[in-house]
Amino acid sequence: MSVVAVSMLLFAVAFVIVLLGILLIVLSALRGGVKAEGGAVVIVGPLPIVFGTSERVTKALLIAAVILTALSILLFLVVSYPWLSR
Repeated sequence: MSVVAVSMLLFAVAFVIVLLGILLIVLSALRGGVKAEGGAVVIVGPLPIVFGTSERVTKALLIAAVILTALSILLFLVVSYPWLSR
């Protein structure tokens, strides 16, 4: 699989994930009466910085940030060193 094909696939997956996130936000707003919690992840270099409105959200985002950081490093290594993908 070429680098262009992988990047296009990743872009499509990211786009779908963002659309699903927006859809979930809209659906939860329409339900009403639901306690809203939120958080964010900022990745600086290989280090994720996580903050949230509750401990539960912060832990979930930390786990997601570590997994996504590891996947991005793995993808970088596979694309940079083609002999790793064989």
